[in-house]
Amino acid sequence: MKSDIEIARSIALKNIQEIAESINLPTDPLIPYGKHIAKVPLDQQRKEQIEKSNLILVTSITPTKAGIGKTTVSIGLALGLNKIGKKAVVALREPSLGPCFGMKGGAAGGGYAQVLPMENINLHFTGDFHAITSAHNTISALLDNYIYRTSGSENALKEVLWKRVLDVNDRSLRYIVTGLHGSANGIPQESGFDITPASEIMAILCLSEDMDDLRRRIEKILLGYKKDGSLFTVKDLGVAGAITVLLKDALQPNLVQTTENTAAFIHGGPFANIAHGCNSVIATKMAMSYGDYVITEAGFGADLGAEKFFDIKCRKAGLNPKLTILVATAQGLKMHGGVPVEDIKKENVEGIVKGLENLQKHIQNLRSFGQNIVIAFNRYSSDTDLEMTLIEKFCKDENIDFAINNAFSEGGEGAVELANLVVNSIEQNPSKKLELVYENEDAIDTKIEKVARKIYGANSVIFGNSALKKLKQIEKNAEISQFPVCIAKTQYSFSADATAYGVVQNFDIHINDLVINNGAEFIVAIAGDIMRMPGLPKVPQANHIDLVNGFVEGLS
Repeated sequence: MKSDIEIARSIALKNIQEIAESINLPTDPLIPYGKHIAKVPLDQQRKEQIEKSNLILVTSITPTKAGIGKTTVSIGLALGLNKIGKKAVVALREPSLGPCFGMKGGAAGGGYAQVLPMENINLHFTGDFHAITSAHNTISALLDNYIYRTSGSENALKEVLWKRVLDVNDRSLRYIVTGLHGSANGIPQESGFDITPASEIMAILCLSEDMDDLRRRIEKILLGYKKDGSLFTVKDLGVAGAITVLLKDALQPNLVQTTENTAAFIHGGPFANIAHGCNSVIATKMAMSYGDYVITEAGFGADLGAEKFFDIKCRKAGLNPKLTILVATAQGLKMHGGVPVEDIKKENVEGIVKGLENLQKHIQNLRSFGQNIVIAFNRYSSDTDLEMTLIEKFCKDENIDFAINNAFSEGGEGAVELANLVVNSIEQNPSKKLELVYENEDAIDTKIEKVARKIYGANSVIFGNSALKKLKQIEKNAEISQFPVCIAKTQYSFSADATAYGVVQNFDIHINDLVINNGAEFIVAIAGDIMRMPGLPKVPQANHIDLVNGFVEGLS
């Protein structure tokens, strides 16, 4: 089979105006970025259609380091639905350059289920990530200038919280000291970098409803504390207008196409292990404005992405998905069944049976949200008939619809079975009204404990000294106390131990720190040793990326 990039190049792309016309999106307002990409102005949302559209979430079991294939399934399902005559649109996150040049090599789907042009999408695209990086670091520069100008005065800050961001994996930037080599270079202070997908600006862009909401949220960003203990925000700095200007184009969602020339919206890109893991509310609602069925995904396993999709995105945006697709692979199940990672491509019945416990825990969690579930088995060439039969029988015993997804190798035709199941499930048994894990009125520590106990299966939550200090600060502010929580945790386990596979028993979750994202309006809880600036692997994907005879190689 051809590589992802070879398949992408073999597709004859349509002009983006044709893609817009295929979903009845007016073409005159489009802002083209070349022939095959366009920004869509915010006023093109259609509220009456949003209310009629069928929203479908794609999530997965706990992933392997190679992933589970949620993006491929999401795109494949959209292709399959269009193949059976339904008007379907997919809404996804934008890839980050860090993982593209680090571990993954790309995040635009795979095989014959991709969004195109994949090279652009995986690289600089329409510049949204750069705009977010620039906006975040502009605040950093303006804040440092304020600190420099007010040093020693009554207006000096008691504590600074704001860091910097960069869209690369660079572990040496996690903790730094700025302002060295004399007073002309600023005030010496500890700082550091997070990766751009962890920026609060990214979360704000992805949760904002419109430009006014974006401006409101930017003004609220907490930068530090004044001498009297009160909050010091971007509004106090007086630069919310300038930051909004930097983000005015980035707030508009991006329209592209799939390998079968159907519409796709790609916008925003927070990670689910260190942020809330969902594409923008604006892109989701834009897709719902023009698609009868809209497929979106939430990052990593359902314990992270799906929980945050429901408890943060849906809570804030008033969304209620009609169905959740839970993606599983034989390799993932075998890993969680105790099979060594180097052997998960080999047939192993015992590993599959044991690994089904991980699948069952995710099913239990999703049902607790009131979700109807369809299991999509993402097929790989190494999977055997016996393994697939075991998984299908398990789903039948659990009274859950099961379909094998072959979209990677067959495109939309390979997802027709899944598409038919999805349509039937939504028509016959749509998901109930969302039942969230916690209430807005719950204390922040209670919210964290409810997620840890109900979703992860933890015995208890242990808060470190820094987290306890932040809890006391939060308790003094009634508005902040109402925020949802976003737990930053390893994606490879229900626990905070990345090596604890399967369904972990008898463990505690250690919360080392809390980050008040006052503009995004959620609290980030740092669990275990999770880092908000990833490092690079021993052999980064950058070693394989090159420009050969004018063509990009090494992306996938």
